[in-house]
Amino acid sequence: MKTMFATLAAATLLMQAPSPAIAQSKVPAAIQYEIGFSNAVHHEAQVTVTWRDLGPAPLRVQMSRSSPGRYAIHEFAKNVYALSAKDGRGRALAVTRTDPYGWTVSGHDGTVTVTYTLFGDHGDGTYAQIDATHAHLNMPATFLWAVGQEKRPIRVRFIPFDPKWKVATQLQPTADRTTFAAPDFQYFMDSPTELSDFDMREWQVGDGPTRATIRLAVHHDGTPADLDRFAASAKKVVAQHIAMWGEHPAYDFGTYTFIADYMPQISGDGMEHRNSTIISQPRSFAAANFAQIGTLSHEFFHSWNVERIRPAELEPFDFTRANPTPSLWLAEGFTQYYGPLMIRRAGESAVDAYLRGVGSTIDALTNGTARSYGGPQEMSLRAPFVDAAKSIDATNPNIFVSYYTYGAGLALALDLTLRERYPDITLDTFMRHLWQTFGKNERPYTRADLSHALGVVTKDPAFAAAFFKTSIDASGLPDYAPLLDQAGLKLRPANPTAAWLGNVRFKTTGSEVRIDGAPAPGTPLYRAGLDNGDQIVSLGGTPITSDAEAAAALARARPGQTADITYRQRSIERHATLTFVADPTVEVVRAETAGVTPTARQLAFRTQWLGPDTAAN
Repeated sequence: MKTMFATLAAATLLMQAPSPAIAQSKVPAAIQYEIGFSNAVHHEAQVTVTWRDLGPAPLRVQMSRSSPGRYAIHEFAKNVYALSAKDGRGRALAVTRTDPYGWTVSGHDGTVTVTYTLFGDHGDGTYAQIDATHAHLNMPATFLWAVGQEKRPIRVRFIPFDPKWKVATQLQPTADRTTFAAPDFQYFMDSPTELSDFDMREWQVGDGPTRATIRLAVHHDGTPADLDRFAASAKKVVAQHIAMWGEHPAYDFGTYTFIADYMPQISGDGMEHRNSTIISQPRSFAAANFAQIGTLSHEFFHSWNVERIRPAELEPFDFTRANPTPSLWLAEGFTQYYGPLMIRRAGESAVDAYLRGVGSTIDALTNGTARSYGGPQEMSLRAPFVDAAKSIDATNPNIFVSYYTYGAGLALALDLTLRERYPDITLDTFMRHLWQTFGKNERPYTRADLSHALGVVTKDPAFAAAFFKTSIDASGLPDYAPLLDQAGLKLRPANPTAAWLGNVRFKTTGSEVRIDGAPAPGTPLYRAGLDNGDQIVSLGGTPITSDAEAAAALARARPGQTADITYRQRSIERHATLTFVADPTVEVVRAETAGVTPTARQLAFRTQWLGPDTAAN
């Protein structure tokens, strides 16, 4: 997330020699954190924080309820306990708690030191995980903070559980390898940190004063050869990103760090930050067939889009509430489009593999029902309800399509439309314009800014206005087939002769087969009255007691045929007649795959868009 100061001066590289000012300073930071992990085996950390030079008023300290890159509420205070406070002379202070999120400390002498225990055992981009192998820390989930002290400089000292542990972070290093600095609260909260015996790979990008170090700090149980292979792939993908944008951002302290955890106890995630990203997956490189490159590519694109090309609604980030924005279709969705595209252009994926993803995106948008409930702005504003948010009551799954998918589909359509209508103008051109106009000087954008920018790039304000009116303010989609045909690609039914009951799976428990998921409106199961959790007793007169029997019954059917279905819904046996339809799933394939020879012009268009088809994987 963007910090509240203009630009940090370029200083030291992460974990290298600190600047003289940092190295020689003996003045305590206005805010000093210390965190140790002596009870790491039981997922606990001991945290101490000291505020100095306070006024006489009581000090309010609290845990965050949201986190950069997340849009829902997360109650981090629930994992804080055994909290106490003392003043500058070591005297115990009264601590009052009047709400679940924070504490008030009064009677101090201008200095307050708070000590507490933190429990953390959920490793991803949002929470903290502490064990004997590592401390994986998202700052809002780890450190409480004081109201009114947000602009003061911070230092934090990490006390490793294991002497082999090192520190990977975007925080500014000091003379002490375990102590780091942040210019203010916003930057500190945006700086995830990993302590472990991780492996490091690094390389340089850029030249002269813009030169920066890209670092890949990986906590994993694979081999050095595995990491070397992944790092080589990452280097190519990073280079492709920089080539697309024309330059890399001016990373604070001259460093961008991929903090990666690929351990069995971790949860899969990726979370962007200003000069780093934290990415995680429970599978090793080998077990995942190096698929981790997908998350790496997506998150690195964010170092331009979101971290610097930033929606106005996220400025400044409020750690006490959800931070929704109506433009997540661009912030996340366009990033979702470019992540795989950069991998493809770098030659690290094959064209056919890339097209499978394109087909899946188009299928989700064109065959899903959610667009009838709102366009991409509406879906973006639903982020606080879906972005790792938790609730105990059920939600209708048919009214929401992810702004990731929605935005990626719009980005695909806009890219192909620009390439068709305007010579030498592509979505790359539009994104570079956003970078030059908003990203480099970190000026937050509005929805009106985006529409105006598209009009400037195309020199066609009417086109831009029509696109936003039809596909952003409303939920209209273009006809993808002719757009893809320019590249010699075919949009076609994936299973044209197969009968289809709906967008759900069946789940077998013992001898019972139940619907696993809510049927979408308009599907055969929905029209027949079946819902999530209903037991299928028989279909077409054939008893259904296993997945194999359900699959066989469906295989015998043909689109247009009808069949009697008996099902049990909340203990009541019901009967209905359903009509099979053709499977609406679509796919995107090369014309060659469909038995059609593409023209030289189509092949040239494809190569210009996707890069040469040279990848073997």
